[in-house]
Amino acid sequence: MALVLRHTEIAALLDRQHVFDAVEAGLADLSTGIAQNPAPTSMDSADDGRVIPMMAQSGTAELAVVKVLSDLPGNRDRGLPRQRSTLLVTSTRTGQCVAVLDGRAITAIRTAAASAVATKHLARPGSSVLGVVGAGNLAIEHVRAIVGVRDIDSVVVWSRSKSTVEKFRAGIEDLGLEVTSAHSVEQLAREADIICTLTPSVDPILCGRWLTDGTHLNVVGAAPRPDEREVDGTAMARSRIIVDSRSTALSKSGDAILAIAEGAIAESAIDIELGDVITGRRIGRSAPSEITLFDSTGIGLEDLVVARLVIDRALELDVGTQIDLSS
Repeated sequence: MALVLRHTEIAALLDRQHVFDAVEAGLADLSTGIAQNPAPTSMDSADDGRVIPMMAQSGTAELAVVKVLSDLPGNRDRGLPRQRSTLLVTSTRTGQCVAVLDGRAITAIRTAAASAVATKHLARPGSSVLGVVGAGNLAIEHVRAIVGVRDIDSVVVWSRSKSTVEKFRAGIEDLGLEVTSAHSVEQLAREADIICTLTPSVDPILCGRWLTDGTHLNVVGAAPRPDEREVDGTAMARSRIIVDSRSTALSKSGDAILAIAEGAIAESAIDIELGDVITGRRIGRSAPSEITLFDSTGIGLEDLVVARLVIDRALELDVGTQIDLSS
């Protein structure tokens, strides 16, 4: 039987701490070879759209996943989200289809969890000011994830939309943090110890010359396209760069690909994976004054390990719809 779960069912089943632990363990498995995550391909679709199948398999979970991510700029004119995704999960032992899952909640929470894992292993221990560039739902998830790994006292937020900032404030009000609005991204960059860029920018929204020594960045928001980015080549050149997957970053991260094309960095600068930092195979932050940058492209393995949590919890609580696809 295959389990089918809708977005609302999945959102109710997710536990942020469990997701954090699963993503951290999954990235460690990628480092040690227990899990595999090949670089995704990209297929053209209508109106400058892209369809990206993201694959992974885990020996620990004995599962494989294919997430079909559709990145469709034309959806804005239709009143629909730019990105939509669906996960197909199968057993690596029997080949059975285990589940079909909506990808929205899984993608948002595992993305924030990956940034929190990076922050845990890369940000200076005394970091207390969190800056978020962009104030949508992903910003709310990032604040909730990162307060679990650093003693955050205050949040600085920047967005072009005042109404979005007010929704952001309401979304994290229960955390009891001081929240201030920055007049510019430059102001935010100069004030924050930890910066998360969470915008669908095509051109750099954050410049490297604004960064102060010791900052940690989670660069998250740009679409997985080689010609779109949130930070400039100077930001990449000034930073020790860590990625979730080197092969994925070199094929899908515009932040990395454009910095290499401009000569700001060499391709060899994209050689430290977060899983290798977690397992101790590579050094993350090497000095308190160093700027660290997690270039998060998002990988199928992160989806897989969270899907395992959701499936187990749904079966425990008898949530979702069971369908016999083989009948």
